[in-house]
Amino acid sequence: MPEQKESILLIEDEPQMRRLLRVVLQGHGYRMLEAETGEEGLTQAALRNPELVLLDLGLPDMDGIEVARRLRQWSDVPVIVISARGQETDKIKALDEGADDYLIKPFGAGELLARIRVAMRHSATRKSGRKEPVFLSDGLKIDFVKRQVFLNDKEIHLTPIEYKLLSLLAGNAGMVLTHGQILKEVWGPNFVRQTQYLRVYMTQLRHKIEADPARPRFLINEPGVGYRFKACIEKPGDGEDLGGSRES
Repeated sequence: MPEQKESILLIEDEPQMRRLLRVVLQGHGYRMLEAETGEEGLTQAALRNPELVLLDLGLPDMDGIEVARRLRQWSDVPVIVISARGQETDKIKALDEGADDYLIKPFGAGELLARIRVAMRHSATRKSGRKEPVFLSDGLKIDFVKRQVFLNDKEIHLTPIEYKLLSLLAGNAGMVLTHGQILKEVWGPNFVRQTQYLRVYMTQLRHKIEADPARPRFLINEPGVGYRFKACIEKPGDGEDLGGSRES
């Protein structure tokens, strides 16, 4: 049995899904806590203080988005939504209510484990109050101290807005940021609906740092929701798909 890692609270009412995730996560050394309802999940989160929450949306007593909203009133624990709902509105609501990430069922075990590692790294960085001075990913280097960007050791000259946009996405590498979140951070609260600004600058930025802007490897579009900086994933993981077709 691998050495025990952090504890993960799974809030999921489907027994088969709980069994699958239990096997995968315990097999990779995580300690499992489980809840079948939203209320039970909130109680477990308060009493057991897990390092991360995996949250289904289709719970029998309340919508998972409501669970995320109530959890965020008193906790900053990372929350990854796992759901068969793939609609843009569901993703945006969950992320706006405090979820850190969103996975649509079925998903690969390797992808889930990678998202968990990313969320926990972000949580540890937030708690320490420390930000790494240099970001590195697959030939891309961002020096936050000198405000310089390099691709394969060649300096890339960005406008102030382009740099701010890239820094925001890279600083949250692996996490989905909604259009509204990005616009608020880069342009200010009065611009949260001006998605055309974001599209224009994202196109410019891709042409500067992507080998093929039409098929980006760094700046990934989450259709109708926002963008994600896709950092190098440490492990490709298992090919097994987890989750079913039930709307949850």
